[in-house]
Amino acid sequence: MLKKIGFIGLGTVGRHMATNLAKSSYELTVFDTDTVAVKDLVAHGALAATSAMQAAKGRDLVIAIVPEGDELGLLFFGPDGILAGIDAGTILADMGSHSLDTTLKIADEFTKKQVRYLDAPVWGSKDHAVNGLMTIITGGDPSLVGKCREPFSYFGLNTIHVGEIGDATKMKFIVNLVQAELVQVLAEGLVFGEKMGFNADKILEVLDTRGVASPLFHSKGRAMARGDFPRSLALKYVSEQLHVVMNAAKLVGLHLPAAEAVSKSYEQAVEAGLGEEDFSAVIKVLRK
Repeated sequence: MLKKIGFIGLGTVGRHMATNLAKSSYELTVFDTDTVAVKDLVAHGALAATSAMQAAKGRDLVIAIVPEGDELGLLFFGPDGILAGIDAGTILADMGSHSLDTTLKIADEFTKKQVRYLDAPVWGSKDHAVNGLMTIITGGDPSLVGKCREPFSYFGLNTIHVGEIGDATKMKFIVNLVQAELVQVLAEGLVFGEKMGFNADKILEVLDTRGVASPLFHSKGRAMARGDFPRSLALKYVSEQLHVVMNAAKLVGLHLPAAEAVSKSYEQAVEAGLGEEDFSAVIKVLRK
């Protein structure tokens, strides 16, 4: 039975996932390099760790949501990282969005220590995290998914098992691809309509009725219309993930022309200094 949980990674969605988990009866220990985020979780009843190693030590379940990048290596494999502290038999739910190579490397290294690794990237925005509506895509031993369903339910609405370790990472590629392209399409539709003299709200009223209506269009479209881009998913991360997606496509011999074009738009947005804004801010590139 799971009683003690370590949570590493209190970023845009991670901090809200952990906050919801803090409402449970589990003993929750958290760590992030952002000390303000850690203090906020302590105020919600969590225990603070001084390192990822400490957050992982003596836990039944460790949840890590760390993006691909330089920090990942330190938090997972550094002298004060998760691998240094986690015990054999502990479940590690890796909820970050990684390349397939990174996922398989992490799984291999932790399996050597007899840690039970679960490939479990999450999908959802800041609002989804706040309201406990994240989707957890899982790959690995189905019995581990069963053990984790209850703690996952505090921050996730759906837990979907898709296959072996690595399969969840690959499924997240599809999610990242479609999500980025949909927002780009919406941005182009809004700017095109504005150039023809229509108000953005009127365009969205039409799009919301039938056919192309979607929750993503509704939520992101309203923000785009207002020129207000509260960060739910950083544009720079979407840009980085598109590169990961295209590399994965090349490995299976597939050319994705739309993804290639959309990736260039996100690159332009990052170069324009929009990387820290929400990914819907890609519309600013078209409006210039």
